[in-house]
Amino acid sequence: MTRTRKVAIGVFAVIGVAIAALMAVVALFDWNRARPMINERVSAAIGRPFAINGDLSVRWAREPDESGWRGWVPWPHVSAQDISVGNAPWAKAPAFATLKRGEFSLSPLPLLSQRVVIRRIQLIEPAADLERLADGRANWQFTMPDTGEPSPWVLDINEIGFDKGQVGLRDEILKADLTLQVDPLGKPVPFADVAGADFAPQAPADGASAAGSPDAAGSPAARAPSGESAPAPRDYVFGWKVSGKYKDLPVKGEGKVGGMLAMQDASQPFPVQADLSVGGTRAAVVGTLRDPASLAALDLRLKLSGGSMAQLYPLTGVTLPDTPPYSTDGHLVARLRRQGGTVFDYKDFNGKVGNSDLHGDVSFALGAPRPKLTGKLSSKLLRMADLGPLIGVPSGKAASAQDKDKSAPARPPGGKVLPTQAFRTDRWRDMDADVALEAASIIHDSKLPLSDLSVHVILQDGVLTLDPLKFGMAGGSMAATARLDGSGAPLSGRVEVHARRLRLKQLFPASPSMQKTLGELHGDLALTGSGNSVAALLGSATGDVKMLVNDGVISRSLMEIAGLNVGNYVVSKLFGDDEVKINCGVADLQMKNGTMTPRVFVFDTENALIGITGTADFKNEKLNLDITPDSKGFRLFSLRSPLYVQGTFGKPDVGVKALPLAARGAGMVALGVLLTPAAGLLALIGPSADEGNSCGALLKQAKGAPAAGKGK
Repeated sequence: MTRTRKVAIGVFAVIGVAIAALMAVVALFDWNRARPMINERVSAAIGRPFAINGDLSVRWAREPDESGWRGWVPWPHVSAQDISVGNAPWAKAPAFATLKRGEFSLSPLPLLSQRVVIRRIQLIEPAADLERLADGRANWQFTMPDTGEPSPWVLDINEIGFDKGQVGLRDEILKADLTLQVDPLGKPVPFADVAGADFAPQAPADGASAAGSPDAAGSPAARAPSGESAPAPRDYVFGWKVSGKYKDLPVKGEGKVGGMLAMQDASQPFPVQADLSVGGTRAAVVGTLRDPASLAALDLRLKLSGGSMAQLYPLTGVTLPDTPPYSTDGHLVARLRRQGGTVFDYKDFNGKVGNSDLHGDVSFALGAPRPKLTGKLSSKLLRMADLGPLIGVPSGKAASAQDKDKSAPARPPGGKVLPTQAFRTDRWRDMDADVALEAASIIHDSKLPLSDLSVHVILQDGVLTLDPLKFGMAGGSMAATARLDGSGAPLSGRVEVHARRLRLKQLFPASPSMQKTLGELHGDLALTGSGNSVAALLGSATGDVKMLVNDGVISRSLMEIAGLNVGNYVVSKLFGDDEVKINCGVADLQMKNGTMTPRVFVFDTENALIGITGTADFKNEKLNLDITPDSKGFRLFSLRSPLYVQGTFGKPDVGVKALPLAARGAGMVALGVLLTPAAGLLALIGPSADEGNSCGALLKQAKGAPAAGKGK
C-alpha cells in the first residue's frame, strides 16, 4: 500500500468519524438548551415575541417522499410544547396565538433561502385572536421592527392537521366580532352520510385552481383529465360552532369539517358543512373547498332563506329588490382565482319568493368596473303580489301584516294613494345585471289570471332597463318597455305600455252582465318623468295616454267590483241602478308636468253621450273633473245637470252641479264633433279587429264629421 493511499484512507476515516460523531451529537443533543436562541432568532425574523415554553425535541430521519440525492438528506422532525406568538403592540389580546403542542417535519435546504418548508404540521389545541383596525392594520401581518417591512421569511406548508381549538376575529372593516370553536366529533363521519350519495364534487381542470383558469368548474374542461374521477372528499372529523356579530348583525352557526387541510394539493377536496344564520338570513351548505391556502374553488349544495332578498346586500354586495320571504336550494360553484375576477355560479336552483316559485341559473362575477349578476330564470306560477316591491308596494312582514288586516288599506302615509316607497338607486350603481325571467302563469288576483310573462332586466351604470316586458292578460296582450336612469339624482324614467284586445268579460269575470259582451279594450301609454318613487315619477310625468273600449256595459255593481267608489256614485247619478250598454269609450289624455288633461274623454252609451273634462293633478293627488251627459235625441234621460269630481285621490268629493245642461244637439252629430280630434286613435284597433267594432266604425265616421266650432 502506497503512502498516498494510506493518507487518503486516514483522511476519509477521520471525516467519517467526525460525521458520525456530529450525527451522534445532533441526535443526542438536548434541544431545550437551544430554546433561548431559537426564541430569539424567530422573534427577530417575525418581528414579534416568540417563545417555546415547554419541551422541545428533534428527531432526524429521511423523508420517504423525497427522491434522488435529496432523499439522503435527513429532515428534522420537531415536537414543541406550549408555544406562544406575541401580538401587535396595538392589539387588545395579550397573544396573537398559542399552541399546546406542535409537531412538524422541516426541510433543511430551503432554510438557506429564507423559506420554511413544512410537509405536514399537526396543531394540538391551537388558539388565535385575529384583529384588524379600520385603517387596515392587521395583527396577522408580520413586519420587521426596525424597517416596518414584511418579514423576508416565507412559510410554505403542504398539509395542516389540527385538534380542538378556538379562533377569535375582531375586524373593524368588516364590522365583525366572531368566536369560532372547534372540537373533535369523536368518530369520523363519511362525507356521503352528510352530503348525500348523489353529491359528486367536480374536479377543476389541470392548473385551473392554481393558475386561475377561466373555465367553469362544472364545464367539461373543468373535470378530471382523461376521464379520471375527482378525488373523494375526506371524512368529517371535527365539529365547529360560531357566534358573534357580522356587519352589526347577530351570527350563530355550527357545522362539520375535515381533519386535514391540503394546502398545496388543489385537487384534494376538503369537506365542509355549515348551518349559519346572519341577521334574518339563514344559509345551509354542504360540500367541498379546494386549495385552502388561496380558497381557489368552492363546490357546495346551498340552501338560502330569509325575510327579504334585500337583506343579502350588506352580506354579499349583491343588489336585490325587497321581496316577501324567500327560500332557495341549488348548487353553488365558485372559481375564486379566475383570471379577471371571482365568479360564483348558482346552478339548477329551485326556490320560492312569497308564494311564487322560481327556478334557473344565476352567476355573479366580481370584476371591474363593477360586479355583474347574470341569469336565466323561470317560474310556473308567479304572484304579482310578490313582485309588488319592484314598484314600491310594501313586502315581507309589512305586507303580511296588511294581508292579515284586510280592513286597513295599504296606503302611503299622509292620505296618499300612489306608492311612495323610494327606489334604492344608490345600490344600482354598485353592480350591473342581465337577467331574463319567463313565467307560465301569473296571478294578479284570484279572478284575473295572467300568463306567459317574459321580461329581460338590464342594469348597467345605474340605468335599469326592462326590455321587453310582455305577458298575456284577459285574452289579449300587454307589452311594455321601461328605462329608469338612477345614475343621477333624482331618478329619471320613461315607460311605454301597449295593451291590445283585452276582452272585457275576462277583465271583469265577476260581473254577470259583462259576460254577455264581446267588447275589447285597447290602449297606449308613453310617459317620462323624474323622481325616486312611483308617486314622484307620476307627479312630474309628461306624455300621452290613449284608450279605446267598445261593446261593453256599465253599472253600479261593475264599479263596486272594480273598487271605484267615485265611479259607483257617478254611474248611479247618470243611470240609476240599470245596466247600460257602452257602444264606445274613447280617451286621449295629455300629461304635462304631472297634470293630466283630456283632449277627448267620451263614452257613447245607448242613452247618452258622456263627456269628461278637467284635470287630474298627480303631483298633489287632486281631482277637478266635470262629467257632462248629453241625451241622444228624444230619449228620456234622468240627469239634467253635469257632475263634478273634486278633492283628493284618497278622498274625492262627487256631486251635481247646480247649473242646468246647455241645449243639446243630435247625439251622433255631437259625437262626431267631439271625436274629430281623436280620429287618430283608430290605429289602436288592429285590422283583424276592425270589422264589427263599434269604435272602429265610429272613428271612421268621425274623420268625416265637421270640426268643432264649424257649422253643421
